[in-house]
Amino acid sequence: MKKELMIQAEWCKGCGICAAFCPKHVLEVKNEKVEAVRKEDCILCGQCELRCPDYAIWVEEVSE
Repeated sequence: MKKELMIQAEWCKGCGICAAFCPKHVLEVKNEKVEAVRKEDCILCGQCELRCPDYAIWVEEVSE
């Protein structure tokens, strides 16, 4: 199974906690919502998912 970073922008309140904990600086808050600005650098570690208080970002297994 392949993993992918998922973001539910409607749930995001733009707190920036996920971006602060991202070890590869993949995430940035733009227009009060988080965005994966360097998605190709994401190592799918799940730190963003663990820290998000709104469950707006997660790592999901997707079929190839």
